Amino acid sequence: MTPQEQDEQQYGEIDVVLLYLEDTRRRAERAAADLRAGGAEDFLVEALEQVQEDVSEAARKLRQGTFFAVPKAQLTL
Repeated sequence: MTPQEQDEQQYGEIDVVLLYLEDTRRRAERAAADLRAGGAEDFLVEALEQVQEDVSEAARKLRQGTFFAVPKAQLTL
């Protein structure tokens, strides 16, 4: 496997994780809206909203740590 093919495979895995995180965030958003509309206890809705924020933050950290990261080899002069 060439280095480029290896990079593509590795970044493909990251893309898959990001897609799962986005799906999870959307599901939590829908669940919070459904529970709110159904008159659920506030703490249940708040827990789902917090998870939604946490998952968004996890996706942001993953993007920053991968797509926008600078490899250590490039940090030395």
